[in-house]
Amino acid sequence: MFLNQISVFLENRTGRLDEVLETIKVNDINILSLSLADTSDYGLLRMIVSDAEKCKSVLKEAGFSAHLTPVIAVKLSHQVGQLQAILAEIDKAGMNIEYMYALATGNNDASIVIRTADVEETTRALEKIGVELVRSSDLV
Repeated sequence: MFLNQISVFLENRTGRLDEVLETIKVNDINILSLSLADTSDYGLLRMIVSDAEKCKSVLKEAGFSAHLTPVIAVKLSHQVGQLQAILAEIDKAGMNIEYMYALATGNNDASIVIRTADVEETTRALEKIGVELVRSSDLV
């Protein structure tokens, strides 16, 4: 099971991020997690939101370059080595991690968003060892 992440390419200029966030806010979409990376010319905003399809649509209507990307969200208990153990399983499955970032799920545990080249294969590898994945229904 994967989540749909919104990826938005932004010009690296003052106010552009605010325009995206305002568009999302006025359309009553909740941001559950985000990551922003930048270069001198552009930024890449990645978000998990309450309604990914609606978010993509309203951002495109507002003139932003927005795309859906499948990602995996993994629940982590607060234990030493938990993240490393999960990442080692992904490595054993031959999957390269392209990026990852934290996700707020409202419980006492942590969660991370992971993007690999093959999210279905990565999901199968993690489910085999009993790793609990975040489902869309968990993100209220």
